[in-house]
Amino acid sequence: MVELPQGRTWDMVVFDVDGTLMDAEGFHPDLIPLIREVEARGLPISLASGRTLPNITPIRQSLGTSGFIVAENGGMVWDSGEGHEIVTLADGSRARAAVQWLATQIDGFDAAGIESNRWRETEWCLFENGNEDLIRELLAGSEWSDLIVVPTGFAVHITAPGIDKAGGLQVAFEQRGVDPERVLVCGDAPNDISMFELCGFSVAVNDEREDVVDAADCLTAARGIEGSLEFLKAVIAIL
Repeated sequence: MVELPQGRTWDMVVFDVDGTLMDAEGFHPDLIPLIREVEARGLPISLASGRTLPNITPIRQSLGTSGFIVAENGGMVWDSGEGHEIVTLADGSRARAAVQWLATQIDGFDAAGIESNRWRETEWCLFENGNEDLIRELLAGSEWSDLIVVPTGFAVHITAPGIDKAGGLQVAFEQRGVDPERVLVCGDAPNDISMFELCGFSVAVNDEREDVVDAADCLTAARGIEGSLEFLKAVIAIL
């Protein structure tokens, strides 16, 4: 069971999306009422995801959240509710070029990657097939040695150095004047670790990765989207 710190004031909740708020079957039927109850009690909810802005914007609208969006694992920031323009934190052209080169080095390599790459601006995403270590090894000896390989459980992101969810969140927090120490954050995968380290209290909803569990302040009793319901109920209980 999630036990949130007592006697602290929270200004925001940040959620990862895939594996946390939704799975292959979509939202849990209890999710949206809980999300909207948290919002109604004055605590805005923001989303930080590896998805693209065109992917995640309708999710935000469906949930009815008032917070911002951090997309592409921190590469894109958009706080439309506060009237801010979209912020792009990296140039994805080098990642695209690196992936094209990898296709000349690995037999059967799928450089096209996942369908949403058509909308990506700061990175490139490949299907996960267990060759992440080989990709890292090849990139390390290439002109793209600075690029980072980030598996998430859904895709492998090839991205620029310094781009992660924490970096995107810092931009968004500064725009709103939010102190990260007064933010609750919830996620499930390695790409969530940077925001776990940045924010005041972190909750993991998946125990499949030891590094994720170790980085979090708390692990839910339930897993995946059921764990997020558990977390939301704990948040409501302290508001």
